[in-house]
Amino acid sequence: MPLSITKIAYRSESIHTLRAWLEAQPDGAIMTTRYLPKRHEEMKGGSLYWIHDHSICARSPIQGFEQAQDGRWHIILEPKLILVEARYKRAHQGWRYLPEEKAPRDLGPDEQAGDVLPGKLQNKLRKLGLV
Repeated sequence: MPLSITKIAYRSESIHTLRAWLEAQPDGAIMTTRYLPKRHEEMKGGSLYWIHDHSICARSPIQGFEQAQDGRWHIILEPKLILVEARYKRAHQGWRYLPEEKAPRDLGPDEQAGDVLPGKLQNKLRKLGLV
């Protein structure tokens, strides 16, 4: 089972701007990080799951890793955004591993991101025992 990672879409105002940024880079979008993930070999076939507004909301398949001239590492992503079932995720710095069995499911073609509750609201309702 491939391993994935989560990352906050901190420069993105919305899912639409994130999608536009990814699709504007047809050869692959590049995320830069200081260190190569220790478990990068397990990430073949995995994805980078995007966190926006306290929700895991979409993913981009990982194509590979390459070292930059300054010693940092690039995570090369496919230039597409796949919407997933929104799931609350608190903010964090950098990236975190996400095993496949804990990853949210992809939304079907007849589902839209608006069909599910935002992550913050989901978490509050869960704490109240309502979902």
